[in-house]
Amino acid sequence: MDYLGDEYSRITAMHVITRKRLNDFAEAHPESRSALHRWYHLLKSRNFDSFADLREIFPEADQVGKLTIFNVGGNKVRLIAAIHYNRRKVYIRAVLTHEEYNKSKWKE
Repeated sequence: MDYLGDEYSRITAMHVITRKRLNDFAEAHPESRSALHRWYHLLKSRNFDSFADLREIFPEADQVGKLTIFNVGGNKVRLIAAIHYNRRKVYIRAVLTHEEYNKSKWKE
């Protein structure tokens, strides 16, 4: 079941790969569904040319090496992504609870 909708898929600015990770996390953690939905649609509805542009919409985002870490849902969810601004691609590497993120296994 796709919890995050598809209404903007034909008019996207950024291409998110893969939305399945968002849906799987939302299914396991239903309280995060609306926050993930908001993150997804904010990202897909805009063009970002750089990390500085991204921070205008996502001021809590941080860069860790080549990855971007988003705090989603009031800092309850951490979304880790590799963003290729020149190709307008966002590769979701992991969606984690705050506790899972703090274990740092995502860095391996």
